[in-house]
Amino acid sequence: MNQMQPLSLNDIREKFLAFFESKGHLRLPSFSLVPKNDPSILLINAGMTPLKPYFTGAETPPSLRVTNCQKCIRTPDIERVGKTARHGTFFEMLGNFSFGDYFKKEIIPWAWEFCTDVLEMPQDRLYVSVYEEDDEAYDIWHKDVGLDPSRIFRLGKADNFWEHGTGPCGPCSEIHFDRGPEHGCDNPNCAVGCDCDRYVEFWNLVFTQYNREEDGTYTPLVKKNIDTGAGLERFASILQGVDNLFEVDTIRAILDYVCQIAGVDYGKDAKTDTAIRVITDHIRSTVMMVGDGIIPSNEGRGYVLRRLLRRAARYGLMLGIEGSFLHDVARIVIRESAVAYPELEHQSKHLTRVIRTEEERFDETIRQGSSILDDYLDQVREKGEALLSGNAVFRLHDTYGFPLDLTREIAGEQNIQIDEDGFHREMNRQKEMARQALKDKAGSAWDKSGLPDEVGQLPATEFSGYSRLEDQGTVLAILGADKNKDLEVLTEASAGLAVQVIFDKTPFYAESGGQSGDIGQIKTDRAKLTVEDTIKTPDGIVVHLARIEQGILAVKDQAELRVDEGRRLATARNHTTTHLLHKALKQVLGDHVAQAGSAVSADRLRFDFNHYQPLTDEEKLAVEQIVNDKILANLPVSTRVMNLEEARQSGATALFDEKYGDAVRVVSVGDFSSELCGGTHLSKSSEACLFRLVSEGGVAAGVRRIEGLTGQAAWDLVRTETKLLHESARLLKSSEQDLPVRIEQVVDKTRVLEKQLAAEHGKKAAQAADNLASDAEEINGIRIVAAAIDLPDPGKLRDTADRLRDSIEPGLVILAARSGDKVNFVAMASKQAVESGIHAGNIVREAARIAGGGGGGRPDMAQAGGKNPDKTTEALQAARALAVSMLEQ
Repeated sequence: MNQMQPLSLNDIREKFLAFFESKGHLRLPSFSLVPKNDPSILLINAGMTPLKPYFTGAETPPSLRVTNCQKCIRTPDIERVGKTARHGTFFEMLGNFSFGDYFKKEIIPWAWEFCTDVLEMPQDRLYVSVYEEDDEAYDIWHKDVGLDPSRIFRLGKADNFWEHGTGPCGPCSEIHFDRGPEHGCDNPNCAVGCDCDRYVEFWNLVFTQYNREEDGTYTPLVKKNIDTGAGLERFASILQGVDNLFEVDTIRAILDYVCQIAGVDYGKDAKTDTAIRVITDHIRSTVMMVGDGIIPSNEGRGYVLRRLLRRAARYGLMLGIEGSFLHDVARIVIRESAVAYPELEHQSKHLTRVIRTEEERFDETIRQGSSILDDYLDQVREKGEALLSGNAVFRLHDTYGFPLDLTREIAGEQNIQIDEDGFHREMNRQKEMARQALKDKAGSAWDKSGLPDEVGQLPATEFSGYSRLEDQGTVLAILGADKNKDLEVLTEASAGLAVQVIFDKTPFYAESGGQSGDIGQIKTDRAKLTVEDTIKTPDGIVVHLARIEQGILAVKDQAELRVDEGRRLATARNHTTTHLLHKALKQVLGDHVAQAGSAVSADRLRFDFNHYQPLTDEEKLAVEQIVNDKILANLPVSTRVMNLEEARQSGATALFDEKYGDAVRVVSVGDFSSELCGGTHLSKSSEACLFRLVSEGGVAAGVRRIEGLTGQAAWDLVRTETKLLHESARLLKSSEQDLPVRIEQVVDKTRVLEKQLAAEHGKKAAQAADNLASDAEEINGIRIVAAAIDLPDPGKLRDTADRLRDSIEPGLVILAARSGDKVNFVAMASKQAVESGIHAGNIVREAARIAGGGGGGRPDMAQAGGKNPDKTTEALQAARALAVSMLEQ
């Protein structure tokens, strides 16, 4: 058989894309692994997935001919990754696409040309399959390409027809490579379509020419499409003459580096090979996911990333690799992939920091959780069982953060199953308890859930509050909001009642998008109401939560609605500043920063964002400075309404998980920030006056939270801090400028005094120990001291007992010391005392029980506490008596 050209993976990718560019295709970069506007999937899992809007007509493609290499991740077979050399989670899919332009006559000869002329694959090792009823494709392969009929196989619908429910579908043609009889099976009729490893399919040409109807019939499409997919790693395996993806050049480089840092050889031990393959595959996925802005978390795609990263880290432990290492391996992935994905090189610092942070976090979890899991598994084996209870699995997950899939995998390695049904029952029980707790807290007059049916059918409320704070409206519905009753539909309501009022039109902004609802006043000819909050139903009905101050309100009344201007402006300050903050964080921390939640009210702003570690003081100052610079720049705040695609093309920031309508509002602050937003804003950035970053902290793994103040609230904080500074300087008899130096002097002096005091306490403790040693009594060769001592520093109790035990060895020490309104106990036994029957843990537990407390510990050392110091003497007597009984047995 002819030898093929040994092209690298990067060379193959480039040759494919360049070839189709020469055929009039527009080369597109890989789309992000994060799907846009496709909630059906967490991650892009096929080459054509990001192009679906072009095939369905929902969006206009940038060209009728497109080619690209798409990053993909699939995780259904994650448990098999590593255990075989065939499974992986990350792969690249080469593709060329026609949106109603060319069809079979073009793509079939092009595919053959690329394989045989560009890649120089030997023709005698290439075979094709077509759908059994697709005579057109068969004839093109045979008559136009010149392929002998013996090399063309007609296969059925299961193999060569692409469809997924109703919608566009069609036959396909696959190209196969013959790896040789040594890879085949014993079947003398082995050929294309056999399940063995001889004939490898590497390129699938899909001819989308039908629409499958609800009744199962197929209607020809007016515009036929081409969608091809070729696995890049599979292409490389064939051209490089290797058996699997882990031996392809760029992937083998990662694998070899893993072997180097682990100090192992690949191919000598099955268990070691599994670990090496897991790490090699998962670090590729991890780098690509983090590169596309995904941060490890406990849900969604963030959880997929966390699972891959932690699985790789655990297999590193199995190989004996100490400490974090994946961030180091990630550099090899970046080096091998930067040719096609240069953004990885630009983000290398961010990538390695995210990975290292997650590794270190997991190291704490795995060490604690593994020890506890081992105990659980030992207990299962001792009982002669092979099932770990759902309750134990849940405790590991809930208390120690140990992932379910990791528990399953570790238990499985020891031939023990886990009760997943029981685990999920515990999870559901916990969720139900949380829901009930939330429900119990709800006793508010303002029920924000649904509305009675007759009210819920009202049309969406017209909102006029973007341009005005006062407006006229007609009362459409009134609901009684007595907290002890369900919502009641009223025709009128009188003074003193809490009500929910719906108008046809309102300037009141309803709580949504993280912005709090407006408050204000409502007046009619007969009534006056105070609006305490404004909410909105999913169908856009605005509900005013109000209290009737005087008069009678009736349905169909005409009303004057007036928003509290001061509160609206204060809220707008915080909302516009949140947009500035979002962009400032991106500038300081990196483009991976993405909004994970926000809340803006008149009082303050809160902004949650994806980031992997706490901000340094320098980073916080930099963010605060950028925001204030943009406030002082007096940038115009403008709003434009456009369709969603126009908004995206304009570069406006949107939330991937947010649902947007056809028309969206894009809020821009100068040319600094542009975001999709339905909230209310300032007209100039300078109206925010001042921004103060009040706090920054973590709210979940990979999610940070900033709270801040603007306007008057920020100025009040400055005045409070200034007053505190003045008062501190006065108390320390220092000028404000010299305050840091003066504080340092006081701290240094305090340290010296604390050391002197500690030394004095140590002397007293030593004296107490020496005095007690002389009073020790001997029982069966063991000396015992049981006493209450007065220590200036209760923390020295253990040190005193330790010193005393050494001085009376072989012996037992039982000491008690009062600390405020509590008493602390400690018991220490020498080795010989333990061998004679002493158990310090049981002794100290008995003392604590009498003193109204608890505790315990090891046979040689234990501590405990009691809540009733008056029982100290009685407790020590009981502890001594128990010790004597232990020695006399």
